[in-house]
Amino acid sequence: MPKHGKRYREAARIVEKQKLYEPGEAVALVKKTASAKFDETVEASIKLGVDPRHADQQVRGTVVLPGGTGKTRRVLVFAKGDKVREAEEAGADLVGAEELVEKIQGGWLDFDVAIATPDMMGVVGKLGRILGPRGLMPNPKAGTVTMDLARAIKEVKAGKIEFRVDKTAIVHAPIGKASFSEDKLAENLQTLMEALVRAKPAAAKGQYLKSVSVATTMGPGVKINPLRAVK
Repeated sequence: MPKHGKRYREAARIVEKQKLYEPGEAVALVKKTASAKFDETVEASIKLGVDPRHADQQVRGTVVLPGGTGKTRRVLVFAKGDKVREAEEAGADLVGAEELVEKIQGGWLDFDVAIATPDMMGVVGKLGRILGPRGLMPNPKAGTVTMDLARAIKEVKAGKIEFRVDKTAIVHAPIGKASFSEDKLAENLQTLMEALVRAKPAAAKGQYLKSVSVATTMGPGVKINPLRAVK
């Protein structure tokens, strides 16, 4: 097993491994565990009472974090005609059509979110094997296949994130940066948790929120009482 570094071990000393903290306590504590020289991302990990092997128990959605993510996200838009100007005016970093598909097929992936108008999906579909595994493929359920490009781009720039349960029934999602105030992190966490509860599948039985924890990029996890994770 790999050994943790000195900074991690020092940060772990202030976290009680078996304790279930209140959300506010956890956020305050996780900020104290940030010791890297860069502004670490704070990520929430939520274990759900679902079986992802069943289609009717998938959990996926999007949410706009009120405090933003703390990260400048590069938005690429597949569009033609008048929609090109709409995307550019809304703040898209790169807009195009077939030429972008060729560029991506050549190995270029310098963007964080891809958005497309519905009429472009026939062309964008060629990139499924490249963008799909990376979570970059435009998808109607995520709001990234739309005619309302201005709204989609502005939401992404404002802090919109996509969440999706993985094969181990865990959702991992960023809720901000270690430099954020406690209030901002707590508000982002609460907003994410509320979105997850709204996305609960009808087929899910028993306890839905199994466990909740938050951690910085380089720090230990801080467990939150799942029964107190949503107000």
